[in-house]
Amino acid sequence: MLKTRRNVIAGLGSILLDCASGCHRAKPEPVTIMFMDPEWSHDRSQRSFLSEGVLRQFEKETGIKVKHLPAPETSDGQLKLIQELLAEKDTPDVFGIDIVWSGLLDDGLLDLKPFFSAELSAAGPDVVESVTVQSRVIAIPYRPHVGVLLYRNDLLTKYGYHVPPQTWSELEKMAFRIQEGERAAGEKGFWGFVWPGAADEGLTCLALEWQASEGGGRIIEANRTISVNNENAIRAWQRAARWIGWISPPSVTAYEEWDSINHFGNSGKAAFGRGWTSDYFLTNPAKSMIDGEMGVTSVPSGSLAVGTLGGFGLGISKRSKHQREAIALVKFLLHKKSELEAASTGAELPTGTALYRLPTVLKAYSRSIPAGQPVGESIVSRPSMVVGRNYDDVSRAYAQAVHSVLTRKKSAPEAAAELETELERITGFPKGLPEATEYIPRK
Repeated sequence: MLKTRRNVIAGLGSILLDCASGCHRAKPEPVTIMFMDPEWSHDRSQRSFLSEGVLRQFEKETGIKVKHLPAPETSDGQLKLIQELLAEKDTPDVFGIDIVWSGLLDDGLLDLKPFFSAELSAAGPDVVESVTVQSRVIAIPYRPHVGVLLYRNDLLTKYGYHVPPQTWSELEKMAFRIQEGERAAGEKGFWGFVWPGAADEGLTCLALEWQASEGGGRIIEANRTISVNNENAIRAWQRAARWIGWISPPSVTAYEEWDSINHFGNSGKAAFGRGWTSDYFLTNPAKSMIDGEMGVTSVPSGSLAVGTLGGFGLGISKRSKHQREAIALVKFLLHKKSELEAASTGAELPTGTALYRLPTVLKAYSRSIPAGQPVGESIVSRPSMVVGRNYDDVSRAYAQAVHSVLTRKKSAPEAAAELETELERITGFPKGLPEATEYIPRK
């Protein structure tokens, strides 16, 4: 009896203790989502503040906290870090991933098709295909963009040019004339054309444009044949090598994306620069030292007009402990992007940036194309879906081969032959000729 009484007293004491601690227990901490967005990490314009404002609005409306995580500057560094983080037990929840990483990251990312059917239906089929692996959608297209040529509109006017260059030959002539004129006027460090020439993913994008615009193929064709060792691709690489020290600085072969942007946009010491743009850029142009003087046009063409497709999607880690909240964040970001696009429909594009013959995939631009203006470029996709998990090795081998030509360590025919053999080894695919393309021909 005594033992039973003691047990009752002990039980009551435990209940009272729980009640007392419960009365003073703090409210549970809000869920915090970790968001790694490489694009945000290196956007030094006012758009980064807009992105932060959207996240703060999400926090206010949902009570879910979001923390941005920094990312390496280079594409290779970003990919390696994301691969490492997806393998960790405590992984970030949401990742901004390059559209060419789909086949490399699919094991670590959630299939988003069941949660985003409406959003996927509204996206372009080519872009959706780039983030689909074996019928699994491992990222939601968020901010696709395409390669473009940036130019100093004020300098074109100064030297009597009414439109930007539409071919590589026109670019060379304009760049050299403007470069020499500016140097004669005292701008000793002025160059005609800057671009990211370091041996990484950025160079893969550029060299694919050079090669494809001359009918030299797409590195790996859709029929799984290798097309790099042909006279058109070789001629395109040789032309780019001639630019170095002539209209492009010798240091361009070490330029990353932001080095090129800083040289063109922040220092203002170049007439032309190769960059990226999207509908988001067109409706929210970045501020720079040459604000109000910059123009945007399609990448110059050879026999074809073509620009490389790029951009980011939003993926969610399979190991995320907050998948429901992560899905809510992605839906919110997509909704805000749709609101921005809807607000710009029928409205005038921001002033201060000259737009001419832009890529046809840019919807914001297509609403404002002046009557009679030439059609812009079409797009070419990197062969990430054709080679799957081998894409990183394929891209690295391609960039290094082109870089060896730019730095004059190898001749273009020698580099193309060696690259062809290396790609055969990596992929197991046979060598072949460029497939017939559906690119828009040069006018």
